[in-house]
Amino acid sequence: MKGDPEFVLGIWDGHDAGAALVRGGELVCAVNEERLTRRKLEVGFPRLAIGACLEFAGLAPADIRHIAASTTDPAKTLTRLFPGLKEEYYLIRRRKRAPRSADPFKKAFKYRFTELPPNPLSIALSRRHLTGRLRALGCRNFRLSLVDHHAAHAAAAALCCGFPEALVMTLDGVGDGLCGTVRRFAGGRMELLRALPARTSLGIFFEHVTNLMNMRELEDEGKVMALANYAYPIPDEENPLLDLIAATGGNIVSRYRATDLFRELRRILWRYPSEQFAAMAQRVLEKCVLDLVREYVTATGLRRLAVAGGVFSNIKMNMKIAEMDEVERIYVFPHMGDGGLGIGAAMHLNHETCGVTRHRLDDLYLGPRHSRAEILAACAAAQQDGGGLKYGPVPDAPQLAARFILDGEIILWFRGRMEIGPRALGNRSILARPDNNRIKDRLNVLLKKRVWYQPFCPSILAEDGPPLLHADGRCLEDNPFMTMAFRVREEHLPLMAGVINIDGTCRPQFVRGENPPYRELLSALKRELGYGVVLNTSFNIHGEPLVHTPGEALKMLRQTGIRYLFLEDILVENLPA
Repeated sequence: MKGDPEFVLGIWDGHDAGAALVRGGELVCAVNEERLTRRKLEVGFPRLAIGACLEFAGLAPADIRHIAASTTDPAKTLTRLFPGLKEEYYLIRRRKRAPRSADPFKKAFKYRFTELPPNPLSIALSRRHLTGRLRALGCRNFRLSLVDHHAAHAAAAALCCGFPEALVMTLDGVGDGLCGTVRRFAGGRMELLRALPARTSLGIFFEHVTNLMNMRELEDEGKVMALANYAYPIPDEENPLLDLIAATGGNIVSRYRATDLFRELRRILWRYPSEQFAAMAQRVLEKCVLDLVREYVTATGLRRLAVAGGVFSNIKMNMKIAEMDEVERIYVFPHMGDGGLGIGAAMHLNHETCGVTRHRLDDLYLGPRHSRAEILAACAAAQQDGGGLKYGPVPDAPQLAARFILDGEIILWFRGRMEIGPRALGNRSILARPDNNRIKDRLNVLLKKRVWYQPFCPSILAEDGPPLLHADGRCLEDNPFMTMAFRVREEHLPLMAGVINIDGTCRPQFVRGENPPYRELLSALKRELGYGVVLNTSFNIHGEPLVHTPGEALKMLRQTGIRYLFLEDILVENLPA
């Protein structure tokens, strides 16, 4: 790769499939397939996401010469060759298909099979399959690089953290025979220090807990974390889950394999209420990960962490890591789960081939955007369908939206490029006052249809973070995208009543200069509230992906009965029947 940097396409065709396009140190575009197929956490080949990335960059498939894909273990390869297996598990996991008598045996086989590392046959078959799918899209003279699962996670964390050197940790359920890795990143190079075998996995442990509580594994782990706050404290010596899995000597250890661990957890669960079981599991996760961090920080002397993998979606655990005396700074890659593997694979190839050692990630507005003409056409179509809508341009949308919010309205906010990752960050958001529990309850029960104990999150002007929260500036600067919990200062709990958990913590977005219209909205709120803060939740109905198009936004406006929708500078109003 000589001269001007070339485009590198990264793809992931598993859980939360997606694609990403990088060029030099820039992440040009990234999209997850769910936004386009409208199936949450889509598992298929990311055909539409690849097309969206190329269209945004003005490229044809034949223009791409460098493509990276992740994960070639036997289990992943088998689901590529026989996609019906992947689809069946998807339907079971998302509660779209009733359980069958053979499911426990299939599950036991799945956990054993996914522990196997890649081998020459699985690698060759994955390469052949992916090459065929890419050629079918029109890709021609390309080189396909197959990137290790955890190497992709690690590349995303290390190359986006901005630290000149860091301890890079990845932890998730399983991928390419591992549940985690520890690496040293220094001088633009990555050195593998420890590979953690998939046989004993903290991600699988928490997945089991989620499943046993009648929640959807790989999706509802955050609910377990939220419910844990409602339990009475239990001393470690009285927590039986601590006997099941531990971190010692830099390894994760357990005397139970995955299936046996599930049975032991089920045996313990019946003795405890759900919130207590959740709290005990959360404590196990926190203790194990903190013990791992302490071990490797001490061994390497590296006090700055860059982390990725689904386990690091646990914001309470991340907060505990940030509070450790041994840790100076921590960066959590904002698309930390498998949905970020396309990004990580592209960055890994870019690093290995082009020597790119840093990617700027100032914002996550990396998806497609829609023109004013598309917005107006969607509004006209919705009005002709008899939706009882009125629409038209407004001169100052952020100021008007802030006024509606202060008056107690819930508004739908659709603007600019779609966010990448699991959180709405002010371009596909539902917004409301942060200090009104009645509005929060209305959102939870009537609109979002979420469990009562799951809190909403705030967007906060970056400069208002330190006076509102117990946190140093570096932690806020490193994690502005809702990747970490922060403790709210006691005097500001009333202002934050609608966006905090029962323990007084919140998961904030810190808004700097990356989104001027959203900053303007927050600044308008600040003039009356004293601080720039708003309740921000994702623009979707619970169980569905974030809205992608103006038409989807208008459909949700009509479905929910919310009065106001802002599509860029077009205000759409639901008229009373």
